[in-house]
Amino acid sequence: MHMLDWNTYRQQLLAGVGGFGKLNPDIIKGYTTLSRAGQKAGHLDEKTRLAVAITLRCDGCITVHTAAARERGATREEIAEVLGVAVSVNAGAAVVYSTRALDAFDAAAEINPNA
Repeated sequence: MHMLDWNTYRQQLLAGVGGFGKLNPDIIKGYTTLSRAGQKAGHLDEKTRLAVAITLRCDGCITVHTAAARERGATREEIAEVLGVAVSVNAGAAVVYSTRALDAFDAAAEINPNA
């Protein structure tokens, strides 16, 4: 049993994007242009895109890039490694932003040192 019916979700997502495109075709056209430009050089594969999708917490991106990675021969073990990279990137970002929070806390003391 899956947590989500990813195949149905992916189909619904694509249909939803199509419907959105009918309401606002310039937005979808712009997104498509950006997406194609980002893939033009061909240096990044679907597994890398999946790691970014995980980091951004985008279910739509996850389902599209996971299916594409599988279609291009990615193994479950490779996907597990990709997920490990995403976890470490998110943990690293949390560490970096933790230092920012501490800095903001210290800066707040300049406004109200007794608080």
